Parts: sequence; C-alpha cells; structure tokens
Amino acid sequence: MTHVIAQPCIDTRDQACTEVCPVECIYDAGDQFLIHPAECIDCGACLTACPVNAVYLETDLPRGWQGFAEKARKHFGT
Repeated sequence: MTHVIAQPCIDTRDQACTEVCPVECIYDAGDQFLIHPAECIDCGACLTACPVNAVYLETDLPRGWQGFAEKARKHFGT
C-alpha cells in the first residue's frame, strides 16, 4: 500500500479525492473513504485534492494513525 486515508477524513463527506483518482481505487467505507491498497497506482492525485489533508504515504502516517493502514487492508481483505 502506498497511500492511506487517515483520521481527518472520518465523517467528512467531500469526495474530491474520488473525483481525481484515475483508477477509481478510493471507496466510501461508511465513516470515511479508504484507498484500496492493491488498486492504487501511487499517482498522488488524491494528496493534493483532499480538502482535509487526510491522505498520507503509508510510511509518513503521523504517530497514532498507523492503524488506518491496517483498517484499509482489513476492509479490502488484502
């Protein structure tokens, strides 16, 4: 997985990230959007499109937010 959507996205309904994703790998998971780790092509379009700065490279997730990478893997079964 290269990109992860973290805490700031929870309960945010803005879909700017989904609109710019060229491979449509960002899905609505109920309380937030999640990036499918096997479908992401690491283009970075979602990084700048996110209005709440919730998208991070997995290696750059802030302390305490590493669980969001696991949340995406579990959600998509990867």
